Amino acid sequence: WLRRCTHYLFIVVVAVNSTLLTINAGDYIFYTDWAWTSYTVFSISQTLMLIVGATYYLTFTGVPGTATYYALIMTVYTWIAKAAWFSLGYPYDFIVTPVWLPSAMLLDLVYWATKKNKHSLILFGGVLVGMSLPLFNMVNLITVADPLETAFKYPRPTLPPYMTPIEPQVGKFYNSPVALGAGAGAVLACTFAALGCKLNTW
Repeated sequence: WLRRCTHYLFIVVVAVNSTLLTINAGDYIFYTDWAWTSYTVFSISQTLMLIVGATYYLTFTGVPGTATYYALIMTVYTWIAKAAWFSLGYPYDFIVTPVWLPSAMLLDLVYWATKKNKHSLILFGGVLVGMSLPLFNMVNLITVADPLETAFKYPRPTLPPYMTPIEPQVGKFYNSPVALGAGAGAVLACTFAALGCKLNTW
């Protein structure tokens, strides 16, 4: 009974948090000031939210395909949430694309191809999801309208000095947000995949 309740609670909590991360990734103010930095951070955070929930769900059921189903839950939650925020007048220009589905399909494929080997799922699945999601997430960036145009159309309120963003100096920090997100995601996703598996054995 406790395990079943924890299972459903976990699915809801992780999916909702994934949705919130996606909503924040579409914040035009944040995006305008911190374009590449925010892209990298949110790519990594969404990778980790996807992998821990999908791995948990996948190993809980033991049925290849449930990781993709979990990603579909995240996508639908995001469509509903963003539509609600847009209807309230929040200036979203991001087109919500189901960027989690291809990565979740890779996770399902690894689980199926390795005959439900959890260690292979953690290592190979974690690396594949961590490296692929920042790449697929670039689709969101390609479909965004000009963020500067949005910023002028919806001027921000005056910020206090400690909230004033500093120019990120992208070229001096790193050259490729996709490569940075994929590299960090590939390492961290394995850890979170292991966490997802461990949650089924406590």
